[in-house]
Amino acid sequence: MLYKFKSKAAGDVIMTGPAGDHIVQLIGKEPAPKGIILPADMPAAIAALEKAILDEEAERKRAEEEAQAEGRTLSPRETVTLRQRAWPLIEMMRRAHAAGKDIVWGV
Repeated sequence: MLYKFKSKAAGDVIMTGPAGDHIVQLIGKEPAPKGIILPADMPAAIAALEKAILDEEAERKRAEEEAQAEGRTLSPRETVTLRQRAWPLIEMMRRAHAAGKDIVWGV
């Protein structure tokens, strides 16, 4: 499944199923073929994503420091970070919230 987030305030944002499921869960919604983010819910959704990004980055930094203390090198990341994955949707939410427009997917 693909997620295609749409809003009248911004261009579409497309994510693969697993990435979209993860993002939707982080903002407090259940993964589903159809959904909506209301403008009133967007500040909390943005805050939740930003917190998850900071948590992921802090965990990586901790792992790097631990590896360095043990005299080993942590392998490079092989995946896209949450910051990279979530940024387009965060920007969409900021624009949609400012314009008072919903974000929908699956419709």
